[in-house]
Amino acid sequence: MIRGAVLGSPISHSLSPVLHSAAYEFLQIDGEYRAIDVQAGTLAAFFADNREKFDYFSLTMPLKEEVLALAIAMDSHTQLIQSANTLVKKKGVWSLSSTDGSGLVAALDNAGVASIDSVLVLGAGATARAVTGALDDRVSHLHVLGRSTVRQAALEAAVTHAEFAYLRWTLDIDFSQYDLVVNTTPAGAADLLEESVQPGITATLFDVIYKPWPTELAQRWSDCGGTVINGLELLLYQGIDQLEIVLGEPIDRLALAHHLRPLLLKAAR
Repeated sequence: MIRGAVLGSPISHSLSPVLHSAAYEFLQIDGEYRAIDVQAGTLAAFFADNREKFDYFSLTMPLKEEVLALAIAMDSHTQLIQSANTLVKKKGVWSLSSTDGSGLVAALDNAGVASIDSVLVLGAGATARAVTGALDDRVSHLHVLGRSTVRQAALEAAVTHAEFAYLRWTLDIDFSQYDLVVNTTPAGAADLLEESVQPGITATLFDVIYKPWPTELAQRWSDCGGTVINGLELLLYQGIDQLEIVLGEPIDRLALAHHLRPLLLKAAR
């Protein structure tokens, strides 16, 4: 029996239980997975009380940075980006990693978005660092649009190959200079940027939000002729990556994604 849970707050909207439970059934695994509301500042206490009851945890906001304070080993990539969404126990030992970046790359590959030179990331939080870290060696230019400079140093540290620029938040953005725009901000935060989206836009928008959908930004992007990738694709592939870590063996990713995608789309309605 595998026991897992997604932790965060608020958590009632999460479709991770749908994804993992359906994956167990498809892979013929005996397991249970649920959503647990864990508020900021309470993760350490929750983990101390529950570490023996579970085999892994998926982490969402606001815990992707807080979890780093736990005395748990992490891989070098997670150390670099200072963001983690996966907490796994193997032979009684817990470890930290992040599948947000690998999930985004897999979703881009599945969507056929292959030629990317310049990227703009909206938001400067934990997910933004995972995105920049994953795209660092795949693109030439990585720009981040943030509301303050508090996280600028952490983002700069996550980028070691691409040309990096940290931009202060503004509603007047020239999206035409980018091949890919990734929105990592909370629901509604980027809606005012829709006025900067012009007809004939050629860049791809990857909006990590999947509920409510479409976001105002995604709708405007689509109306102007641009390609939009739903945040469900990130949820899907980062979840599959988590399961591979938990099981310690490769999964038929294509077959599992094909099975899970319609279930997630139905649940998101």
